[in-house]
Amino acid sequence: MSNHEQFDVVIVGGGPAGSTAAHDLARRGRRVLLLDRAGRIKPCGGAIPPRAIRDFDIPDHMLVAKARSARMIAPSNTKVDIPIEGGFVGMVDREQFDEWLRERAASAGAVRRNARFERVGLDEDGVSTVIFQSGDDGERHTVRARSIIGADGARSAVAQQTVPGAEKTKYVFAYHEIVEAPAVKPADYDDTRCDVFYQGKLSPDFYGWVFPHGGTLSIGTGSADKGFSLRNATTSLRTAVGLENAKTVRREGAPLPMKPLPRWDNGRDVVLAGDAAGVVAPASGEGIYYAMLGGRLAADAAEELLVTGNARCLAKARKRFMKDHGKVFWVLGIMQYFWYSSDKRRERFVSMCEDKDVQKLTFDAYMNKELVRAKPLAHVKIFFKDMAHLLGLAKV
Repeated sequence: MSNHEQFDVVIVGGGPAGSTAAHDLARRGRRVLLLDRAGRIKPCGGAIPPRAIRDFDIPDHMLVAKARSARMIAPSNTKVDIPIEGGFVGMVDREQFDEWLRERAASAGAVRRNARFERVGLDEDGVSTVIFQSGDDGERHTVRARSIIGADGARSAVAQQTVPGAEKTKYVFAYHEIVEAPAVKPADYDDTRCDVFYQGKLSPDFYGWVFPHGGTLSIGTGSADKGFSLRNATTSLRTAVGLENAKTVRREGAPLPMKPLPRWDNGRDVVLAGDAAGVVAPASGEGIYYAMLGGRLAADAAEELLVTGNARCLAKARKRFMKDHGKVFWVLGIMQYFWYSSDKRRERFVSMCEDKDVQKLTFDAYMNKELVRAKPLAHVKIFFKDMAHLLGLAKV
């Protein structure tokens, strides 16, 4: 046996998925190593629903804003305001939020290291190793790992090295600019409202957004079309909302996976979580709640592996996730494919969202992360309304 330092679990990636997994496992008394590159901030609107706040004990002080309504803007600039009745959507700044999650994991006992992951290897006795380069001294290090959680984002190096089929993921590329909220607010400015722009000029297959972050705002867009200029579209969006002269704090871009990978484990000792597993919701691009849930499920699977030695338990992470959320992802995928394909359809989509039944059921599902079945008659009504819009029978 080599004299490399050994951990029960090595987690690659310290975003919401990796940090949640590290926190859960460290609280169970496991020796955990959390690897993350210092200074990396993911482009993200920062929305977290009440379900995430409850399930993961997110304190109120981490919320830089509370959105109490959403505005949907059609290609014609028709606006539909949707109140969030009886609640709010929390908004976080990922620079602060992710660091808080990493610190929480460390306070539970996880070991943090600023590092760049290189590869997974195999030690003399068949135990996996993780090789990484320190971000502090530039030296290459090797540690032993009884289990590995790959939470290193879209295009995960852990996934591509260890999990079959990981290279098949499709992506939307997201870009946003964090800007300071101006002292003199533009007309119709509301720091408790999330604005979502369904306009082909801002994205041919996704949407643009303006999300409040307290003293700042996230303004951005996304697209799977590599020839589409996200920066130019974001500049146009800033101009449209009167924030073209607002001070830019930082700019960020990254790919977002739009479909869960067909497999999340290597059948031996590796399991994926978060963007590495492909769990960003289609149509909405929401990822924080699903990343944290994926991290928790990966931690549960790794714990069971450590207890039983049965590698088949690693597949439970994906199985449990898809049982609870697979149908939602399927519905959202169809919705994005159909409604985001042309401005004519985007116009009808926004028009459809004026319906109070659609608003209530949509937000109930978003806030609680489950399909609402309490009102079957409302679902029937929505089905026929959807069909009318699909067939072009409804007036826009």
